Amino acid sequence: MTLRKAAWRFCLAAPVVIALGLLFAGQRNVRANQQEKPAAMAEVKIDNFSFGPQTLTIAAGTTVTWTNRDDIPHTVVSTDGAFKSKVLDTDEKFSYTFTKAGTYPYFCSIHPKMTAKVVVQ
Repeated sequence: MTLRKAAWRFCLAAPVVIALGLLFAGQRNVRANQQEKPAAMAEVKIDNFSFGPQTLTIAAGTTVTWTNRDDIPHTVVSTDGAFKSKVLDTDEKFSYTFTKAGTYPYFCSIHPKMTAKVVVQ
């Protein structure tokens, strides 16, 4: 093959190789960007017979984790039945992901005067 024919073939193939490289590089960037977005999370601390914060405002799709920092057991139970934890001993956690907008009041079934709410926007 002459140098001229080799150069001609390279000129024809180069744009295809470059285009494929850009296409696949773009797909990798999209995947990387999708993976970099962390899931939304929020925390509620149970301590001294109270939930903190008393009112938590979050976006739909957020996972809320309650952690019992008290020395006695507690539960997390929504008044509408959307979620219900088991009895949580000290340092145990319960998580729930809120997918729909609305206000979700909840309480401790062991100590019903302990109340709070999650507002989902």
